Amino acid sequence: MLQSRPETTHTVGNRWPDLRRVALVAVLLLTACGPSNPPPAQPQPTQPSQAQPPQATQPSQAQQQAPAAGGNLVFFSTQFAPVEEQAKMQNVILKDAPAKTDFVPENTGPFNDRMTSEQKTGKVTVSLVGGLHGDLDPFVKAGYLEDLSSVAQKLGDRGLAPAFTDLAHMGTKDKTYYIPWMQATYVVAINKKALPYLPQGADVNALTYQQVMDWGAAIQKATNKRMLGFPAGPMGLLHRFFQGYLYPSYTGSSGVVGFKTSEAAAMWKDFHDLWQYVNPQSTNYAFMQEPLASEEVWIAWDHVARLINVANDRPNDFLLVPAPAGPKGRGFMPVLAGLAIPKGAPNRAGAEQVIDYLTQPQQQANTALQLAFFPVTSAPVPSEQSQGIKLESEAVQKQSAAKDAVPSLLPIGLGAKGGDFNNVYLDTFQRVVLKNEEIAGVLEAEAKTLQGVIDDAKASCWAPDPPSDGPCKVK
Repeated sequence: MLQSRPETTHTVGNRWPDLRRVALVAVLLLTACGPSNPPPAQPQPTQPSQAQPPQATQPSQAQQQAPAAGGNLVFFSTQFAPVEEQAKMQNVILKDAPAKTDFVPENTGPFNDRMTSEQKTGKVTVSLVGGLHGDLDPFVKAGYLEDLSSVAQKLGDRGLAPAFTDLAHMGTKDKTYYIPWMQATYVVAINKKALPYLPQGADVNALTYQQVMDWGAAIQKATNKRMLGFPAGPMGLLHRFFQGYLYPSYTGSSGVVGFKTSEAAAMWKDFHDLWQYVNPQSTNYAFMQEPLASEEVWIAWDHVARLINVANDRPNDFLLVPAPAGPKGRGFMPVLAGLAIPKGAPNRAGAEQVIDYLTQPQQQANTALQLAFFPVTSAPVPSEQSQGIKLESEAVQKQSAAKDAVPSLLPIGLGAKGGDFNNVYLDTFQRVVLKNEEIAGVLEAEAKTLQGVIDDAKASCWAPDPPSDGPCKVK
C-alpha cells in the first residue's frame, strides 16, 4: 500500500498473500509513521507512511476535473491508489453500489489541491470523499464539507463504534462531518502457551497494564525467560505505543497536554518496572510477527499489518486481543478513514446512498478481505475466507467497542516535524527505561523539546486532548 494510510507496510515478506495484505497506513502517518532515526547507510523496508507517493507508473488523477462520461458519481479518495487496490475498489467493492460510481484515488498533495480548487471556484465535480481523519480535518476547518448528522441518524442501527462517531464530530457538539468507513490499528498477540500463567481473574480481552506485568513476572518465574515483546528496534513503531496507548490509558491525553503530569510520571515508572519482563532483544525488533513465530516472545503488541503473517500461518496457536487498559481507560490508536460529502456536490443523494452501501455488513467484510481495512461496525468477517484476517478483525472490533475505549488520533499538523515529535517519546523511553534516569527531570527536559516541535509546526491539539486555538500546549 503505497498511499496515504496507516503505519504499516505494503508487504511483509514474500508470504503475504494479496488478499490479506494489511495495508494501513494511511491514516496516517507522514514520515511520522516511520522510524525516527533509521540508520542512514542501510536499506530500509517500506514503512507505513501517510505522505508516501503513489506508484511511479501510475499517472496522476488530479487532472480529472470533470465527472466521467455518463455522469457517474465521482468518489475521490486518499486511499487505495495502487492500481491493484483501485481495481478492487472499482470492480469488487463498488460493483453493486446503488449509484454508478467512478473511484478516483490520489496522493494527499494532489487530493488537497483538487478539493481546494473546486471549492474556491465553485465548480465542484466530486460528490463523495474518502480519507483518513487527518486528511479530512483541513477541509472541516475551511468549511468545505457538509454536515452529515441526518445521514448518521439513518445509520444508527449499523453498529458504528461510538468512539468513532464521536471523532466524526470533529470537535463540535452537534455536527457530523464524516461517516466512519474503515479502520486499522495496533493490538496484542498472545501465544496460547502463555495462558496457563495468566493472573487469576484476568480476562485476555480486557487486560490491564498491571495484569500484563504480573503475567510477564509469572512466565519468567516459571520459565526463567522474559517473554513479553515490543517493537523497540530502529524500524519499530514503539513511539505509537506511547502516543496512542500508554499516554491515553494513564493520562487521558494524546501525550502532548499530559506529557509531564504526575499521571505521566506514574506511567513511566510502571513501564520501567514492566520492562524487566520484556525480552531484551526487543530493542532490535521491528515486526513482532517474527519473534512471535520463533517463540522468542509469547505476548507482543504491534500494528495489525506486522502481526498478520503469524495470524495467518498459525491461527490455532495465537489469540489476538485488545490493548490493555490503564487508570484512564483503554487507550488505542485507530487508523480511521471516513466518508464525507463536499459542499456543492453534484450528486449528494447518490453519495448518501453509497455511504449507506459501504457501511453495510457485506461491504464492511469485503473491505477487510479485499483491502485489509477492518470494519468500523459490528460486521463479522467470514473465517472461511481468511482465519488470520478474522482473528485480527475480532480483536480490532473488541478494542474499538470497549466501554472504556479512549481513541487517540495519529498526530495531526506536524508536517516535516513528525520525526522530531516521535523522537521525544523514544528519547524519553531510552532515558527513563533503558538508562534509569530520574523520571521528573527527564519529563521536564523533554517537555521543552516537545513544546518547541509543536510550536515550530504550529500544530493544534488532537483527540483525546481538547481542541486548541493555536499550537497545543504541554501542561
